Formats: sequence, structure tokens, C-alpha cells
Amino acid sequence: MDFFARQCKEHKLKITPQRTIIYRELINAKDHPSSDIMFKKVRRILPNISFDTINRTMQTFAKIGIVDVVEGYGDPKRFDPDVTSHHHFRCMNCNDIIDVYEESFDRLEIPSQLHEQFTIQNKKVVLEGVCNECDNSRGI
Repeated sequence: MDFFARQCKEHKLKITPQRTIIYRELINAKDHPSSDIMFKKVRRILPNISFDTINRTMQTFAKIGIVDVVEGYGDPKRFDPDVTSHHHFRCMNCNDIIDVYEESFDRLEIPSQLHEQFTIQNKKVVLEGVCNECDNSRGI
């Protein structure tokens, strides 16, 4: 919660009970939740909170660096409270997103041609495939 408080203060964002509860629920979620999933979780605690409040709060958290937006392909944006350097595996069957901590991915060299064309600010590796749980359920 210290990181949350520091980031809010640095960006002149009030620490409200709603934002605190949303952040607390987010850091307890290990499934890279969407705003819709967060709405369902937070609504159990704050029954009168609106989806719009959750969605705007999640977008604000991403803007000030409290969470990252996880890669998506047409799906609703999903959020990751772990802003440390890591990568992801996405199951193409169940859409689970699993954190991958692999130093060799951190050391991947960015081609000089890309440096000439773009200002690279971050690099993340996204692996896609089928998770063990889905593989096992198919009898493979």
C-alpha cells in the first residue's frame, strides 16, 4: 500500500476509500483482471459503486504507473498490479495470463533499426500457447 500512496501523492491523486478498495482488490487478484471482473469483486464491498467509477479508476491507475495494462487482442483491457519487470504467457484456449519471470527475456537486444524508427520505452515478451490445465482437460 506504500507504493500506492506514494504514486497517488506524486501525481496529486486523492486517496479515497473507493480507490483504496479498488487497489487492494487488484493487488489480491492474480488473474490480471479486466474492469468488469474488478467491478464484480469491488461491488461485494461497495454495492453502490458504478462500473464507470471502476473503469475510470483502473485507467487512472495505469496512467500514473500503479498498474500496467496487459496485452490483449480484442478482449477487454486487463490490468496487472505487478509493475516489476516480467513477461506473460497467454493461454489461447482459456485466456489465462500467467506471469513469467525470465532474465534472458529481459536481456533481449532490440534491433538498431527499431531504435532508429521508434523510441522504445519498455519491452515485454508475450508467449502464447495452451496452458497445462487446458492441455490436460483435452486428454493430451
